[in-house]
Amino acid sequence: MKPSQLFDKIDIHLIRVLHTVLTERSVSRTALKMGMYQPAVSAALRQLRSIMGDALLVRSGAHMVPTELGLHMIEPSARVLEAAEALFMGSREFDPRTEKITFKIGASDFLDPFFLPHLVTQMKLQAPLCRIEIRSLSEYMEYSQQLSGGDLDLVIGNWAQPSEELHRVPLFEDDVVSMVSQTNPVVRRGWDQKAWLEAEHLAPTSTHLGGRGVIDEHLHSLGLKRNIVARSQNFGLMPGMVASTLLVLTTGRHYCERYIKGFGGQLPLTIVDCPIDFPKMSYYQLWHDRSHMSASLVWLRKLVKSVADGLRYTDKPLTLPH
Repeated sequence: MKPSQLFDKIDIHLIRVLHTVLTERSVSRTALKMGMYQPAVSAALRQLRSIMGDALLVRSGAHMVPTELGLHMIEPSARVLEAAEALFMGSREFDPRTEKITFKIGASDFLDPFFLPHLVTQMKLQAPLCRIEIRSLSEYMEYSQQLSGGDLDLVIGNWAQPSEELHRVPLFEDDVVSMVSQTNPVVRRGWDQKAWLEAEHLAPTSTHLGGRGVIDEHLHSLGLKRNIVARSQNFGLMPGMVASTLLVLTTGRHYCERYIKGFGGQLPLTIVDCPIDFPKMSYYQLWHDRSHMSASLVWLRKLVKSVADGLRYTDKPLTLPH
């Protein structure tokens, strides 16, 4: 019989019967263990004997014992069952305490500056054997394609209108404010819309090709444009740039407050309200349908959400995890 013809006659259930009957050495005990009727086990054993051309299990006095071929089939049949379980159950079960997986996250650093450090800390506490790769979003990163291709598992950031092709869960919202140096004249005299638009603005580079960013997208919808004189891909460097210049950084309130309060007030910065009404900045986690049902990535998304929930409402100064 050709191998292909042989495989056509075998299924996982038959291999389970084979392994159980050889290890239990009893048709009746096999039926009890597998929740089958004894005649059904006997029929499966007859089929296996016919396929293999061997009795597989024979009587020896009052007991049944495997044949030589039967003994050699115990370990391979166990490996087949383990492989089948890994194939079909691996995507539905995930134990963070024992699994070794590398999670790949795309994120911008204009999130709450404590968010990613706390995420990594919780990851190492709850899934100590897993690894995490955090890749910066940029205008040259096609994150939708990377999510669909499996190069990224998850993307975290803020968009006015996230892609409808991706799954998304809101993480938090934040008020839009401006952060300036404490020595900036606007702190004393305030500003109107015209003065704010004409001020020297510092802005991040876009996180997607051709994008304006949520601040400038809203201004565009109002027919307005601000005076951007500097851009940076590294959001974490921006507070330092603002502290020693007349530059204005407009972003989420929580981000600004972390730098003013959370780091012990090391930089001479302050928050001033914008003279233009902006909608709240919405932060999301996005993922592709290909990973929607993955147990490990469902766990990751729940972890991201719990870390975001733990950070977004506290007004107390936080310290970075050690």
